[in-house]
Amino acid sequence: MNLSSLAHKLTQYDEHEAQSIMRLVLSDCFNISFTDICGGALDRMPDADKARLDTLTRRLQQGEPVQYVIGKAHFYGRDFIVSPSVLIPRLETEGLIEVAMSYKSNRAPAVLDIGTGSGCIAITIAKEMPDAQVTAWDISDDALAIARENSFVLGAKVTFQKQDALNPPHDVGQYDIIVSNPPYICHCEAVEMEANVLEHEPHQALFVPDDNPLLFYRHIAAYAEEALCQNGILAFEINPLYGKEICELLLQHNFREIMLIKDEFGKDRIAKCTK
Repeated sequence: MNLSSLAHKLTQYDEHEAQSIMRLVLSDCFNISFTDICGGALDRMPDADKARLDTLTRRLQQGEPVQYVIGKAHFYGRDFIVSPSVLIPRLETEGLIEVAMSYKSNRAPAVLDIGTGSGCIAITIAKEMPDAQVTAWDISDDALAIARENSFVLGAKVTFQKQDALNPPHDVGQYDIIVSNPPYICHCEAVEMEANVLEHEPHQALFVPDDNPLLFYRHIAAYAEEALCQNGILAFEINPLYGKEICELLLQHNFREIMLIKDEFGKDRIAKCTK
């Protein structure tokens, strides 16, 4: 058994990506490095480990994302526990961290993360801004359980609350920063999505109705208009197809300094504004 033979089983990926995935599995699940592989470690694996590797490989062959297979994903320099109950953290979402960190104040900011999922945004802000008072909402009990576990493992102080973003409380001047990566993909866009995302990641965290693509933005913007302090920041991850409409929505809610920030692929990915 060698790395190439294992990678060849992942026919949905090109050879380079398949080998990278198998190296990740071997490293994270069996503590086998590339150097170990070159030294014949795969042939010396105990039978129990070989059986486990076969099981993990079958999951990969069925299209399950490697992050779910190994149980963790990398985000802003840290590893987060993930499961099919939460979205896999993605590089483009790190832009929300940069926006939060750009906030300047002479006091500890109060931060709210709406739709926290794995907790990657809220926890990262808490770690990178140690003085911040961070609250995170999600409607999913399973997601909140994972977020709390991540917070414990990473030693982050975050207050997690079960809360529906579409029916928020009436808060006034409570937060300095509100960030959110809400569901924003229309069902009609599903035909263009990768199968491993469509078939394995939670649809509740991905999709909005075709006839209401700004559903979450409308509710969050209305909430933030009251809940933010003066000069507070609101930032969303957005669907690049609706950047203009989101900017118009923010204008309607009296936000200023509205701007769109592009991701590494040159697509509008973050909408930022100030109260």
